[in-house]
Parts: sequence; C-alpha cells; structure tokens
Amino acid sequence: MLKQFLNLKLSQKLSPQQIQLMKLIQLPTQAFEQRLLEEMNENPALEAGKEEDEYEKDEFDNEEYDDYDDAESERIDAEDINIDEYLSNDETPDYKTQANNYSDDDDDRETPFAAPVSFHQDLINQLNTFILNDEEREIAEFLVGSIDDMGYIRRSVPDMVDDMAFTQGIYTDEKMVEKMLQVIHELEPSGVGARDLQECLLLQLKHKTPTEYVELATDIIENQFDAFTKKHYDKLIQKYNVSNEQLKKAIHEIEKLNPKPGGSFTGNNKVTENVVPDFAIRIVDGELELTLNGRNAPSLHVSKDYQEMMQTYKSSRDKSAQQKDAVQFIKQKLDSAKWFIDAIRQRQETLFVTMNAIMHYQEEFFLDGDETKLKPMILKDIADMVGLDISTISRVANSKYVETPYGTKLIKEFFSESMKNDQGEDVSTLEIKKILQNTIEEEDKKKPLPDDQLAEILKEKGYPIARRTIAKYREQLDIPVARMRKKM
Repeated sequence: MLKQFLNLKLSQKLSPQQIQLMKLIQLPTQAFEQRLLEEMNENPALEAGKEEDEYEKDEFDNEEYDDYDDAESERIDAEDINIDEYLSNDETPDYKTQANNYSDDDDDRETPFAAPVSFHQDLINQLNTFILNDEEREIAEFLVGSIDDMGYIRRSVPDMVDDMAFTQGIYTDEKMVEKMLQVIHELEPSGVGARDLQECLLLQLKHKTPTEYVELATDIIENQFDAFTKKHYDKLIQKYNVSNEQLKKAIHEIEKLNPKPGGSFTGNNKVTENVVPDFAIRIVDGELELTLNGRNAPSLHVSKDYQEMMQTYKSSRDKSAQQKDAVQFIKQKLDSAKWFIDAIRQRQETLFVTMNAIMHYQEEFFLDGDETKLKPMILKDIADMVGLDISTISRVANSKYVETPYGTKLIKEFFSESMKNDQGEDVSTLEIKKILQNTIEEEDKKKPLPDDQLAEILKEKGYPIARRTIAKYREQLDIPVARMRKKM
C-alpha cells in the first residue's frame, strides 16, 4: 500500500544585514565607536558629519545611479552584487589590496604608545639590584616567570627543577631553587613568590616592625593557621593565654596584610576598562527623563564625490569594461554606506525604546533608588511591551550600562524572577536579596546568624523562603557563612 506524507518545515535564515544589525545592537558605546571607525576606514563612500547640501530626497536615491540604460552596456542591479563581500568583518575588502589605493610615498607606520612596566618586568628590575652569578640569575628569572598575576608560585620545587632542565637547559637541584626563592621573597610587594596563603602572610609579617602583636600574629599564622582561618578565637585565647583585646589587636595586624600581593601592583598588565554609560536617567520636576549617550548617534552621510562619480558614469557615452568594474565597486560602497546609516538609526531606536520600557517598568525604583521596589521583570515582559524579539532585548540588557541618580548600573541587573510573599503577591528576588543583605549587615558580628535563623527572620518579614534558598542567595551576594562573618 502506497502512503503519502507531507512534511512542512518552517525555518528562518537571517540575512547578512540582519546579522550585522544584531551585532551592532549588542555593542556598548566604546565598542560601537570602534566599529564605526572600522566601517569608515573600509568604506570611502561613508563620511562623518552632516552633508553640506540637504536634499529633499534620499541622499543617493537608487534612481540616480541605477537607471542608466545603454545599448552597449549591461545594467548593474543590486542583485548582481554579492553583499557578503563587503559586509564581512572577517576579510579585508578587495579595494584595500588594489595598488592604486596607495601613493608611492606611503609607508607602513605604527602608532607609538606608552606601555607601563609590567608586574613581572618590575620584579626583574628589582633582581638587577642583587649580586648574583649567571646560574643564580637564570634560576631567579625563571622563578619570576612562574609567578602568577596574584603574586604566587603555585608549582612545586621538584616540578620547576624538571621544567628548567627540559625547557630551558638549566640543570640545577632543589636546594639551589630554594635558595633563589629566598631572594624572590625579598622583592616588593612583600609576600610575592609565596607558595600558598599561609606563606604569603608570614612573609609580610616578617617584613613588619616587630611588636608584641606582630609576634603574636606571626605565631598564630605559623602554628595555628587552621584555627585562625576557621575563626576559633576561643581556642586561640586559651592556647596563648591572652585577653580578648590582645587577640583582637593581633588579628587586626593580620587583617591589614594583602592576600594577593600581585593584584595590587599598579603597573600590572591587566587593563581596567572604564565603563561608559550608554544611557542616562534624570529626575526632572518629579518625572523620569531618559537620554541616549550622544556617542551612539553619530552624524553620517554618503560621500558626495561617490554620488557624482556614479552620475558621471551614467551620463558617459563610452563605457569601457574598466569603467564598468569601477562603477560596480562604487555602487557596492554606496549601497553599503546607505545600509550602515540605516542600521545605526535602527540601533538608536532599538536601544532607546528598550531602555525607555525598562525605565517605566521600574519607575518606582528609578524615582527613589530603593532596591526593594524593583519589580519582578523578565526579558519577555519588555519584549512584549516594545514588540521586539527576546534575543534583541537580551543583547541590549547584557552589555549596556545606565547612569542613574543612584550610580551607574548594568541593565541586566534590573531583571529578576518573581517569588510569592506570605500575601500571595509576586515580589522580585532582587527585593528578597536586598532584605537578606540588610539583615546580615545589621546582625551582631560577635554572633552571626546562621542560614536557618536568617530563614526564620525573613519568614517573619513576610518572605517564606527555605534555608537552602537563603544559602543560594547568600552565595550569589558573596556573603560567607556565619562562622566566617564572626568578628572579635
């Protein structure tokens, strides 16, 4: 028996332009400016600033350069041009490789920049102040190269001895490496080159001026490190036969130490990116006012020269093959410039309407800054308000910042799931986390509240939450367990 089946498959394939638009929407202000510069460098038909002469019609209406018809020439339509060739971010455009784009006196130039001394180079510079023979210097420099960005050497001495032999051709023994480690431990910042936290703290204490409390702190770290990390203060008082006040002063000496000596180096290679707010929210006469950072709305126009070149070709009677190739290139660039200008406009509109919807959804918070007034809000809520895809809302929220009267915030931080309070009302998990954080901040630090007691307190406040949920929220807030919050 013959059976027939009909299978329907719905699929959507994004065009290259749509993909590029999604990429543009995702970019924060600084990255967008860089992308804009790249596009202008790659497309000579795209120019910054307002056009001198304002046209009533589109600056480069296709009729102006598309509607030519010559008996000896073929019409060049948009369909004949492969858009991928000049929308791709991954390949160098063809025109950049053409010899006539460069003059004879063009040189490859590199822009000089001032590079700060790196963390490891600073350590090497310090080594130069020590009197070492060639073998010692090679080992010491290898050890410096083994120090991570936090200032630690996290490899065993035997492993480093083997590594030096196999990779550097430096043949030594563990005794010599240990000797050179003592040299490394004399370098600044104090504590650098330690193998673990205990050694790091001890190195710093030994560099301090000896006092009663520094000596007690040193003994505690050297011999009672486990009890110290677990905050078993009663055991330490008993062990050293000291008063609560004496132990408190010794603990204070330890708390002043730096557990990450490499991380504090101002010349470290790590680059701290300055956050540039993409939006700003102000309160004007009791009303919220939203603005988009002007750097996201550049003035661009299509090159008048390129339009004139197209018009010249249109009116030319003799059209050679070479001219035809040239006009195809020009048309590609004009089409690309028009698309890019339109894409930027769409990006501006998408960013503004999305943030405007978020601002009005969370109006109570933006008016007074009380985080407990943040409403439950998911991506779909905003997508439904503005009529955009959830993926588009996500691209805006995940990478953009907004300047508010209460500080600069990452937009995605305003999104949260909802939970029910004891009245059956939907409340934001952000509200619950804020109340949990406030409760912990107000606790008696000599007797911190364990998770089960925190759960009881929040239940009394109207938020019936399980102990395991309290633990999850506490970890998300980077708040340690009760025992680790204990203060002397």
